[in-house]
Amino acid sequence: MKEGDYLEIRTKDNEILYGILMPSSDKTIISLKLDSGYNIGIKRNKVLNIKIKEAHTQKQEKEIKQETKTNSKLKTITILHTGGTVASKVDYRTGAVKPSFSPEDLINKFPELKEIANIKSRLVGNYFSEDIRFHHYNTMAKEIEIELKECDGIILTHGTDTLAHTACALSFALENLNKPVILVGAQRSSDRPSSDAAMNIISAANFIIKTEYNEVAICMHGNSSDEYCDILPALKTKKLHSSRRDAFKTINANSIAKVNKKGEVEFITEYKNKQHKEKLKLKLFNEKLKIGIITAHPNMTREEIKIFSKFDGIVLNGTGIAGNFPINQIDSKSKENELLYKELKKLAKKIPCVMVSQCVFGGINMNVYSTGRRLQEAGILGNLTDYILESAFIKLAWLLSNYKKKEISELWNKNLRGEISNRLEYQKEFI
Repeated sequence: MKEGDYLEIRTKDNEILYGILMPSSDKTIISLKLDSGYNIGIKRNKVLNIKIKEAHTQKQEKEIKQETKTNSKLKTITILHTGGTVASKVDYRTGAVKPSFSPEDLINKFPELKEIANIKSRLVGNYFSEDIRFHHYNTMAKEIEIELKECDGIILTHGTDTLAHTACALSFALENLNKPVILVGAQRSSDRPSSDAAMNIISAANFIIKTEYNEVAICMHGNSSDEYCDILPALKTKKLHSSRRDAFKTINANSIAKVNKKGEVEFITEYKNKQHKEKLKLKLFNEKLKIGIITAHPNMTREEIKIFSKFDGIVLNGTGIAGNFPINQIDSKSKENELLYKELKKLAKKIPCVMVSQCVFGGINMNVYSTGRRLQEAGILGNLTDYILESAFIKLAWLLSNYKKKEISELWNKNLRGEISNRLEYQKEFI
């Protein structure tokens, strides 16, 4: 048997199933796409007999060549590809989503792009976004620096799972940026009728050409239909839904702009172009850094803090408005809390420990409760900030990569790229 074969499977319960063999990471399970379109997993020890009704033959796809003609009246956009669903297609024979589109494929897939700008396109890497490391941020930043010398803006295609992290990383790494870098993802692959890839990429291109925006931002669907795309601030945006096309939402901030189906741009937030006199400078990441995240939860133990003793920095994902952690002994059964506090205090003397709140919206005020005040006394940073977890993690890594440890406590509460809000915006409930 091989993936794509059409099978007849008879189980020990005398059930007969027909379908296409799909990839399976578990060797004890046969994964089958039934004629109904649904997928099913069958334990191999429950199978009585398998017949190959039709062997799958791989069709060779025609190579599509990229046109190289340029229009002198149009600006130039470079699309750098790093993989993800936006650069993937579905093998409907097996049901698998594969990152098999070349950069040339994408340009030919979306011919509207050539009416907007001269398009350059190349592959930086084919990464699953969940596998990205600090090394890949440095690679992307270096490739962007090269391309910005010969274009008017960059579109970076990226998997959605850690797209927000990469947007944060590039915002910090690209110092004195004078041209737009727009990250684009897709929740559904480019060859599906319900794909959001085309509109996201085309909207990003229109935004680059029709505005003077010159920072890092994210372009994704603004609602579940194809009405418009949002241009989202890189350091205040989270993925809040696993599958919806409008999965990305701003936190404690407004969208920068909307781009409708006609390519018309409407700014939501007042924007003034910030031209830097200095040349673009890369401030990259130390790829050897170890940054941890500790999430507060009931029944914590001191061992959960101890295991990070050899790390370079820690983000504490606390609870509520004060970023609380279980550090107070309240009765004879909670002695462990006090021991946990001592471990946190010991850790904070060695490495930067910064606090964020598990609450999605709002900021933290560690002056409200005695717990927050004790955490500040222990050396925990972050009072009166409203970092999202992604930007806190990335900024801490970036600061440790580029500044002395003594400078980090001062820079943590300083708004460098828009990661801390001057005022918290009212947010509607995510629907």
